[in-house]
Amino acid sequence: MTFEQEIKRRRTFGIISHPDAGKTTLTEKLLLFGGAIQEAGAVKSNKIKKSATSDFMEIERQRGISVATSVLAFIYKDKKINILDTPGHKDFAEDTFRTLTAVDSVIVVIDVAKGVEEQTEKLVEVCRMRNIPMIVFINKLDREGKDAFDLLDEVEQKLGLSVTPLSFPIGMGYDFKGIYNIYEKNINLFSGNSKQNIEETIAFDDVSSSELEKIIGEDAADSLRENLELVDGVYPPFEKEAYLSGDLQPVFFGSALNNFGVRELLDCFIEIAPDPRAKKAEERLVEPNETDFSGFVFKIHANMDPKHRDRLAFVKIVSGKFERNKPYLHVRHDKKLKFSSPNAFFAEKKEIVDTSFPGDIVGLHDTGNFKIGDTLTSGEKLQYRGIPSFSPEHFRYINNADPMKAKQLNKGIDQLMDEGVAQLFTLELNGRKVIGTVGALQYEVIQYRLEHEYGAKCTYENLPVHKACWVEPEADNEEFSEFNRVKQKYLARDKSGQLVFLSDSAFSLQMTQQKYPSVKLRFTSEKDT
Repeated sequence: MTFEQEIKRRRTFGIISHPDAGKTTLTEKLLLFGGAIQEAGAVKSNKIKKSATSDFMEIERQRGISVATSVLAFIYKDKKINILDTPGHKDFAEDTFRTLTAVDSVIVVIDVAKGVEEQTEKLVEVCRMRNIPMIVFINKLDREGKDAFDLLDEVEQKLGLSVTPLSFPIGMGYDFKGIYNIYEKNINLFSGNSKQNIEETIAFDDVSSSELEKIIGEDAADSLRENLELVDGVYPPFEKEAYLSGDLQPVFFGSALNNFGVRELLDCFIEIAPDPRAKKAEERLVEPNETDFSGFVFKIHANMDPKHRDRLAFVKIVSGKFERNKPYLHVRHDKKLKFSSPNAFFAEKKEIVDTSFPGDIVGLHDTGNFKIGDTLTSGEKLQYRGIPSFSPEHFRYINNADPMKAKQLNKGIDQLMDEGVAQLFTLELNGRKVIGTVGALQYEVIQYRLEHEYGAKCTYENLPVHKACWVEPEADNEEFSEFNRVKQKYLARDKSGQLVFLSDSAFSLQMTQQKYPSVKLRFTSEKDT
């Protein structure tokens, strides 16, 4: 297969939603249809032995939520599909925002009963800013929920999208009969017990035919005809160009848990979704079909396999071919690195790959060379943009609960901070370590992973910090010296040695800015370039 054909057959997308909308279940079912797994695991409770393939960290299996983005790849109808299943919980939004820099399109999952929720709004906002093509999947139709038209209105109003349904439900909840697929012109009947099987589909071009009554009954047939007429009159016809430019969002209905409407979604997705797109670097726009390789690190994961203490940097390939054992330039360090065992993923299962193409995600074993946002190239000095860094909102002292394991604790903290799950600050005054996170649930994850992956125990103490502000390095003038002396108690260094002012209140921050105008404070740590 030629280089161009390899690019054209790739589809790299993320699945986003509010927690519990069924995102991980949908991922499972896409894998089931792709023939990548034989049996889908429910993510409902830890009583069920079989857990979801994409939730491979032990804490995810226990809590029934995703706390880290996982990467899954499979082949479906000769298309290479790369799914990035992201955490829905707001405390892990950082991971999700970063992942959105590595996808070419997105599927937004919405719960039919709850409609559009807060986390969905935030994530869709990010996709809209980047013009990422989106498909909406309205899930859990086997349960009682909102009216289909009310939901479509809500999606348009709350998310600011312009939608067009490509399938439409026949009934809902107890009356749920199935789905009419507008895109393929067929009816999919719901039998309610198809969790492991794939539904039969009846080709049906003409909804005005009296055959419809025989299949779904008179009332349902009348209601469907009425609804389809409304859809025709109210929503714009589907145009692939409008979808690809982010101006039109197709909507599918279904029930991921019951395997229902998932095949329709997948079939349409591989037909309309974009192949790998060009990406902006600070220097220029990089096209996927360029011969020179380039890619960027959007995620780092320590201990993918706790037995081997391995650390993987996830690299999204933007252009050219990535080849095993070939030296590539690490732009920030300005040095060449070789990778003897690059991995492709299937959740925690990894395979060594010889060649990867634009759109693929490759895992590189890392001994501490990479940070999130780093660029790798064949030799050109490029820096990809748009990897967000967040200012922490929660701060706690971290204490060692087992003095015999100080070394393991330090190593664990060091590696977990590199993943970008939290930020580490060391106080100038007494060297105490402070962890800052975007969400409070992160502390639980850090504590759990330190114990189970590094054999170290820690405790936390609250620290009343309002905001972390990075201090821009200034010439050592008098004002800066006074600021250093007066605020010594509140000064710390981050992991890369930058000076940080931990202000204890909004008022104190305002007063500091007024009193020391020449001391410049920033609310995000700039990534080293």
